[in-house]
Amino acid sequence: MNVLVVKANNRPDGISTKMFDTYIDEVSKVANLNVSIYDVFEEEMPYLGQELFDAIGKLQNGEELLDVESRLLTAKQKAKDAVSGADVVVFAFPLWNLTIPARLHTFFDYISEVGFSFKYNEQGQLVGLLEGKKVVILCASGGVYSTPEMKPLEMAANYVRNTTVGVFGMTLADEVIIEGHNANPLKAEEIIGEGLERVRASIHNLA
Repeated sequence: MNVLVVKANNRPDGISTKMFDTYIDEVSKVANLNVSIYDVFEEEMPYLGQELFDAIGKLQNGEELLDVESRLLTAKQKAKDAVSGADVVVFAFPLWNLTIPARLHTFFDYISEVGFSFKYNEQGQLVGLLEGKKVVILCASGGVYSTPEMKPLEMAANYVRNTTVGVFGMTLADEVIIEGHNANPLKAEEIIGEGLERVRASIHNLA
């Protein structure tokens, strides 16, 4: 089984970084899992904009690409190739300012492509094209967003879940959310410790 782990936090002391580190450490103990890492803070990831559309037009017309256009297409293809080769995609990320880090959003911008991750049927409905793949969500937020009044503001795990499952057609294999460690500092160690145990268990459930 090929497992792609997408790391989306470059803070050494970040809780989702600890979730990533725990996952990588534990997964090394499991046989028959081939693991690769895509670190969105280490990869060159130009943001999407008009440059992409210019590049596509130039390719169609056989015109020479600017450096930024070439780099953008190369980065986009690398992200798509990483997902294509994976049976399971694991996302380890924080909730920052109610949503996902911009670089992780760029990763989704790269792989959200008609004909690659989804298509439209004759009725104009979205049809996922990554149905054979599984997704694991590892998310951390310092506040508590699982309560009814806060759920509408949680646009990190919800975004990843709705995009991978709802749009791409992937199957949700597991979801581990660590939340409230900043809101409840006296229980932070307990909250984080329990969450990391669920991360470890997630690997063995997958295997």
